[in-house]
Amino acid sequence: MSTAPVILEMRSITKTFPGVRALDEVSLTVHAGEIHAICGENGAGKSTLMKVLSGVYPHGTYEGQVVYEGAEVRFHDIRASEAAGIVIIHQELALIPELSIVENIFLGNEVRGPFGIDWETARARAVELMARVGLDASPDDQIKNIGVGKQQLVEIARALAKDVRLLILDEPTSALNEDDSAHLLDLLRGLRAKGLTCIMISHKLNEITDVADAITIIRDGRSVETLSSGGGQVSEDRIIQGMVGRALESRFPERHPSIGETFFEVRDWTVEHPQVPGRLVCKGSSFHVRRGEIVGFAGIMGAGRTELARSLFGRTYGRYLRGQILKDGTPIEAHTVQQAIDHGIAYVPEDRKALGLNLLDSIEDTVVAAALEKVAERGVIDGTRVHQAAERYRRSLNVKTPSVRVGVSKLSGGNQQKVLLGKWMFTEPDLLILDEPTRGIDVGAKYEIYGLIHRLADAGKGVVVISSELPELLGLCDRIYTLFEGSITGDVDHDDATQENLMRLMTGASSVMSN
Repeated sequence: MSTAPVILEMRSITKTFPGVRALDEVSLTVHAGEIHAICGENGAGKSTLMKVLSGVYPHGTYEGQVVYEGAEVRFHDIRASEAAGIVIIHQELALIPELSIVENIFLGNEVRGPFGIDWETARARAVELMARVGLDASPDDQIKNIGVGKQQLVEIARALAKDVRLLILDEPTSALNEDDSAHLLDLLRGLRAKGLTCIMISHKLNEITDVADAITIIRDGRSVETLSSGGGQVSEDRIIQGMVGRALESRFPERHPSIGETFFEVRDWTVEHPQVPGRLVCKGSSFHVRRGEIVGFAGIMGAGRTELARSLFGRTYGRYLRGQILKDGTPIEAHTVQQAIDHGIAYVPEDRKALGLNLLDSIEDTVVAAALEKVAERGVIDGTRVHQAAERYRRSLNVKTPSVRVGVSKLSGGNQQKVLLGKWMFTEPDLLILDEPTRGIDVGAKYEIYGLIHRLADAGKGVVVISSELPELLGLCDRIYTLFEGSITGDVDHDDATQENLMRLMTGASSVMSN
């Protein structure tokens, strides 16, 4: 273990919500100048623990002690923790899209001059901070015009502007591509070298084993163990064993597919960018799905995977130019979301909070939202049927909640994803399109969702899985399409697929059509 002084101790932290004990005497010790990872399944209590530390849950709402830099602290809000040098960056970035980078960096921490905000000094300091985090942009660029990777760097620059000594990052790379993730991890290493202490919550075990000095595992609201990265203690399998309480024999459930005839086909699908005339996001795409088949779509960021899926699902993205959708050999019209649903097509979006869920709704209202006619009698919603449907999916999907009347905003990310899957399964689709179905979800919940996908395919459904994780596609799919710059470049059977040949196809190096 580290010989550096201890900067943080959380002693026997207990936090309860109505009907739920989220934290049960959790303890955590963090040494100065280290990257300390916190791992656990969705709902284990990781984010709750960090909200206690940062004052989101103020002193008096939990039991236990927080000792920081040798003294007990009792934060009553985020401002108090930030004044002490503790800054948290949440998974959902707290930036204002219409403001500039410099305005966001100093929002709530403005650089004051004799006549108000000193913008000249603020810009100069912003440039210095942007250089420190490796952000290549103008300080006057609006947040809405830069990518998610750069937005994450703005959040870190904002933390550095507050003289941070302990930086907390909740799933910092969950929405980033591989290049942006690698850059962020390099930045964390650089900040560590300069003495900054970081706590990182992540489900990406490969990143944790690569960058963390110590790893604390939380399971079911209790701290299980802390592992040192030295001495060969830490492997992904070792972390998984601590997280789920047992060794997983495989990351994917065993499956023996029974694949039938082609029932869904897309021909020459061509779609234009919604804001850029002449720019095609789907270029004559053609593909098919068989009954009982799991079909993957792989592509680097910007390849057009999500654009293709959304344009097929009721034309919710882009401007349709040409193309045809056939179901059981017959052309169908799916110009609207309702028409797509009526034809047995369902789409689970990658951004579950912005596009998939109404965070003001309860679980039961969410589950039935896409097929209200199934719980209505003569146009009137039957509350009993709503409750029964939600309970059925709560049990079958193993959603961890005390009640289906709880708001979806109260659930962990993995349980929100299960509820979203339940919403679309309730429509009884023939084709289910899943866009990044396991993003930001722990390994145990991933295994459950993989099993669910298998059950859907075994029931004769067609399942399309879009994923940025090639190992996920290789472990899950019967066949994988690759995309590059809006074009389908390959159609590869499971037995022929490797990360290397998929990456070649994803970068436009060659085209392979095996089916």
